[in-house]
Amino acid sequence: MDFGRKKIRLGEILVSSQLITQEQLQHALQEHRKAGKKLGEYLIEQGTVTEDALVNALSQQLGLDTVDLDNVTVEKAILDMVSMDVLKKNVVFPYGFREDNLNVLRVAMADPLDYNAQDDINLITNYQVEPVVATSRSILNAIDKFYGQKEMSGKLEAYAKEKKLTVETNEQEEESVNSSPIVTLVKEMIEKAARQRASDIHLEPMETYIRLRYRIDGALYERDRYTPSILSSVIARIKIIGGMDISEKRKPQDGRITQYVDRVEYDIRVSILPTVYGEKVVMRLAMKANLNREKSQLGLKPYEMAQLDHILKNPNGIILVTGPTGSGKSTTLYTCLSELNTEDVNIITVEDPVEANIDGINQVQTNNKADLTFASALRSILRQDPDIIMIGEIRDEETARIAVQASITGHLVVSTLHTNSTAATVTRLEDMGLESYLIADSVVGIIAQRLVRRLCTNCKKPREAEPEEKLAMGVPEVTPLTIYEPCGCPQCGNTGFKGRIGVYEIMQMSPQLKRIISKHEGIEKLKDTAMEEGMRTLRMSASAYVQEGITSFNEMLRVSFEE
Repeated sequence: MDFGRKKIRLGEILVSSQLITQEQLQHALQEHRKAGKKLGEYLIEQGTVTEDALVNALSQQLGLDTVDLDNVTVEKAILDMVSMDVLKKNVVFPYGFREDNLNVLRVAMADPLDYNAQDDINLITNYQVEPVVATSRSILNAIDKFYGQKEMSGKLEAYAKEKKLTVETNEQEEESVNSSPIVTLVKEMIEKAARQRASDIHLEPMETYIRLRYRIDGALYERDRYTPSILSSVIARIKIIGGMDISEKRKPQDGRITQYVDRVEYDIRVSILPTVYGEKVVMRLAMKANLNREKSQLGLKPYEMAQLDHILKNPNGIILVTGPTGSGKSTTLYTCLSELNTEDVNIITVEDPVEANIDGINQVQTNNKADLTFASALRSILRQDPDIIMIGEIRDEETARIAVQASITGHLVVSTLHTNSTAATVTRLEDMGLESYLIADSVVGIIAQRLVRRLCTNCKKPREAEPEEKLAMGVPEVTPLTIYEPCGCPQCGNTGFKGRIGVYEIMQMSPQLKRIISKHEGIEKLKDTAMEEGMRTLRMSASAYVQEGITSFNEMLRVSFEE
């Protein structure tokens, strides 16, 4: 194409699009080579421009199309033209031919001014290249999706044959751990999980194969299978980068990995457990930036936001966030702490483990070997002149008692509990051994929460709600109601869902509720009175999302089954 050979520079495009100033460009031109990065990559990394803004500027200034690679299907003939290594090196992805000219191959490029990459693809495929602009993240995601499994499986089979590995070979382990296919496999396993928005990676040894599953939006999906002969090498590699004992295979171990994926830092908690067929690994991925989010991003409805604001204004007392594992409690806690984190307050946390670092907050990690438990850490914290104390989780009576004492003596305490609803939280504290009058005196607010999966906006399909479904949502049977079902398309990885949203039940303590708790009048009376005072249950909150077409009826049932 003739366009491609104009002498245009990326910096000039960004300045003329008013994305950066001339001064910012001069600074970036001096620094990007020192950092060993391309100009665009450097500017994105520094937060000067976003990937999407860069794509839009290149598209407008150069008169090029953009492409959303999540929605494309690619013919096998095109996939076989260029190897994965070439595509990754140049960050390009050929995905189709021009409809009006089958001699022109359309290639998604993060940098359409990279003429060397265009020439490479032209030479390899013998087709004329038409650059189309896309983000580097979506290009790498597409390469993973269309090439990753086949390419990696081939490398691993060749590796296993070459080493003739058996599952228990110790002499070969040292060298095999650092061999290229194993290092690449572990790195790519984490990269693919991050790009597919997975929260957990499960690597499970079975009798005749190793299964790789990703938990995406709360559900597990199988993504690959490997030969059992590579298990010991993969586990050893994970142990090395996770700071664990490579020689210990009989005991469970925990570790931690930090890895950058597409310029985003991920904090990965690793758990290894011996099973019948070998050690099973679970890696939990947390994007550090995700835990420190704005309150408006939690998915609270306007009335819930007002309730939360009111609870957070309390100068002292206990605020509890409750729900099962993986319901977003930590995110809510960290968000509340960030909101309360001002210069004039001293905030101290005690956690197991510390999930994200927040600037300006003193965070303590428990260490049972050093006798630094939740209870012992809390006693010391109370001598540190705190205003706000965050306890990762109230697990026993001792911790609960110290939390209550701290709140009554003028501190604001925020913590989590594993209970199903706001009213059940009071019963759980009583079961731990706390007197009801102390609970009534100290607790100022309880937030029960769940996460429901959002329906993919591209493929969800409408239908009329059944009478029993309307009944479950509290909608009169005669009222017409359209609800939506998951379907599945390339954009959502054929799951029918994309992303999750929080569902909340917020109980603000009132004098009336405090009386019910201290007089032991029961969980039902507590719940009914709270609803009369304006509390909306998890079922009511989730039902609103079903009626708005944000989630499905089955998702609502899943998070509010006990109702």
